[in-house]
Amino acid sequence: MPLLLSFLGILCLILLILWCKLDTFISFIVVSVALGLASGLDIHRISDAIQKGIGNIMGSLVIILGFGAMLGRLIADSGAAQQITQSLVRLSGIRRIQWAMALSGFLVGLPMFYSAGFMVLMPLVFAVGASTGLPLLYLGIPVLAALSVAHGFLPPHPSATAIAVQLHAQIGKTLLYGIIVAIPTIILAGIVFGRTMRKYRPTPNPAVLTVTLMDPRHLPGLGLSLAAALMPLILLSATALLGFLPGNTGLKKIIAFVGDPNMAMLIAVLAGIYLLGIRRGKSMRTLMRSLQDAFKGIAPVLLIIAGAGVFMQMMSEGGVNVYIARQLAHTTVSPLILGWCVAALIRICTGSSTVAALTTVGILLPLLQQSSIQPELLVLAIGAGSMTFSHVNDGGFWLFKEYFNLTIRQTFATWTVMETLVSVAGLFMVLLLNQIVH
Repeated sequence: MPLLLSFLGILCLILLILWCKLDTFISFIVVSVALGLASGLDIHRISDAIQKGIGNIMGSLVIILGFGAMLGRLIADSGAAQQITQSLVRLSGIRRIQWAMALSGFLVGLPMFYSAGFMVLMPLVFAVGASTGLPLLYLGIPVLAALSVAHGFLPPHPSATAIAVQLHAQIGKTLLYGIIVAIPTIILAGIVFGRTMRKYRPTPNPAVLTVTLMDPRHLPGLGLSLAAALMPLILLSATALLGFLPGNTGLKKIIAFVGDPNMAMLIAVLAGIYLLGIRRGKSMRTLMRSLQDAFKGIAPVLLIIAGAGVFMQMMSEGGVNVYIARQLAHTTVSPLILGWCVAALIRICTGSSTVAALTTVGILLPLLQQSSIQPELLVLAIGAGSMTFSHVNDGGFWLFKEYFNLTIRQTFATWTVMETLVSVAGLFMVLLLNQIVH
């Protein structure tokens, strides 16, 4: 019965989101309440589960995701992202331009959410294409593959951070493992696959893209831009150094403080406000208004995560996920592969990587917590599964199609294949890394 309830719950979630077009957060709440009633919970336990589910997951994420959005806005508005991309392209030359585009996508994608990174980098891709005469997809695929990898695998992005919190994985360690997985994945899905894109010569759609770039004289320096973009990476990775330091030294305490995810993001934002804002003549009022708008922009993502938290809590209260874990306890399938498969299936059905990743954790949480595999690798495996086979029910599919002015068939042959390569290559690298660090 619990397995049937779980299946029906996911089916109802898919129908409400895709067929009824109901808001994802509301869909999660409706399905969670129905799951609670079907599991025999009374109305008071259901109400408590809703509050507890939202509180448990949001309490650990609001600061990290909110500050992440703010830092991304600072990097975009100041022109730091433009400086990074143009400098790397200038330094690389034509022969290595794909590597420069991929590195730009990765560096900009670290602090910026996917949609924001897409909007900031696409004008740069089109500008580079116009100046070099190279095919747009040849330049764009490496950028977008890098953005997808950062979005799916690396904190402080929503899915990776939320999964890490639920599985009690170290954020810094997840980030380091994620970078190890990301590099070969970007090379395969971005650079190698991007080289097959020369045959596509789309004409940009002027209705959706106008190339407007800042005057290079007004851009922050490359060193400053890189420092702001990479600060979360540097600070969040600091905790990984703790294991190499002896005793309980003062340096160890300092690293533990600045490497804490909440403190790391706060420090990065405060540094960004000064380096990319105040130091360059912007008023505090203008900066704060921009940061407020950035936080408003992630509200839909926060609601999805909150709804997923309720769903996870309701499955826990009703004992559904414990039952599933017991049934799967003796399976010979690796939890890494199992998590990837469940996330991939939900991703294909719902079109949302965030929904896929968090729903997977809700279903498999007891099993994953009992696994001997490092939780950081489980985060990456589920993240990889949540990126697979993007198609017509994913907003990213249509964003890519319209910006590059492709047919639906061409979008499947380019965007969908790229996302699937990111997913499969990511899983392969996680399995390989598991053999090394196990």
